[in-house]
Amino acid sequence: MACCVLQITGLIFGGIGMVGTLAATVMPQWRVSAYIDGNIVVFETIWEGLWMDCISQLGIRLQCKFYDSILALPPPLEAFRALMCIAVILSIISFLMAVVGVKYTHRTKENPQDISIFILAAGVAFLLTGILVLVPVSWTGGSIIHDFYDPEVPVPLKRELGAALYVGWMSTALLIAAGAMYCSF
Repeated sequence: MACCVLQITGLIFGGIGMVGTLAATVMPQWRVSAYIDGNIVVFETIWEGLWMDCISQLGIRLQCKFYDSILALPPPLEAFRALMCIAVILSIISFLMAVVGVKYTHRTKENPQDISIFILAAGVAFLLTGILVLVPVSWTGGSIIHDFYDPEVPVPLKRELGAALYVGWMSTALLIAAGAMYCSF
C-alpha cells in the first residue's frame, strides 16, 4: 500500500514539475527591471525571457516582441533555450514512462521486473530533467545577482529575479523529488 502511495505521489510531483518546466520555458519574466533609486513613479516594467522581451506600461498596456534573429542572441541564451526545450521534451517522456509504470504495476503481478524498469527509467529521466532545468535557471539567477551588485553596470540595465526563475526552481525540486521516489523502488 505504501508503494502505491509513493508511486502516485511521484506521479503528481512529476506532473506538476512537467507543467512548471513548460511554464518556466515560455514565461517572459526571467529578468525583470529593477527600481533602485528613489524613483517612486514607475511608468515601465521590462521583462526579458528566453523567447521575447516585454514592456508593461503602467500595468495597463503590455507589448511583447520576439527576438528577431537566433544568430544575434548571446551564446548563453541560445544554450538556455536548448536546455529548456530538451527538459520539456524529457519531462513529458519521463511522465509518460511513469504513467505506464504505475498503471501496469497494479495490473500485472507475474513479471514485476519489466515494470520496475519503467519505474526506474522514469526516475532517472525525472532526475535528469531536474538537472537540465536547474542549470539555466540557476545560471541566470547568478548572473542577475552578480550584475545587480556590480557597480560598473548602469542602474537602468540592472535586473531582478523574475517569476520564471522561481517557477523553474520549484519545478526542479518537484522533478528531483519525483525522480528520487521512483529510483527508490
